[in-house]
Amino acid sequence: MAYLFNTPQQQADMLREIGVDSLEALFEQIPAELRLARALNLPPPLTEPELDAHLAACAGQNSAAGRVCFVGGGAYDHFVPAVVDELAGRGEYYTAYTPYQPEASQGSLQAFFEYQSLICRLTGMDVSNASLYEGGTAVSEAAFMAMRVTDRHSKVVILGSVHPQ
Repeated sequence: MAYLFNTPQQQADMLREIGVDSLEALFEQIPAELRLARALNLPPPLTEPELDAHLAACAGQNSAAGRVCFVGGGAYDHFVPAVVDELAGRGEYYTAYTPYQPEASQGSLQAFFEYQSLICRLTGMDVSNASLYEGGTAVSEAAFMAMRVTDRHSKVVILGSVHPQ
């Protein structure tokens, strides 16, 4: 995403909207000893291609090969077969997130049906679910189903490795 700076007029409009006359007045509430009293020690400006190359070089110093991934938040080392991209790129699976557009959500329904049918055939299960958009709902639905199926309703145990959200 491109960086678009604020013009002096836009800055003045924003300051007026929040009720201060200047940037200095905006930061008056911060004690002077906590404010930086010198110019930032920044390198000279770079063009976008130069910055891209610089950041790529910085990222290249990170070494993740053969190491455990601790990124967390649902981002873990995994393998995605090439066929996934091939199938996901097919026109009948293009979807918009907004399910109130029937012509767009039809692709979601088709993808869910194909996935659920495949999982049932591969695993021998009678049912498979793929229609939940986010993890919190999926976890709660799984817990409710487990309680219903086992007829045990007093306690749900969830692994600590489950995503915290």
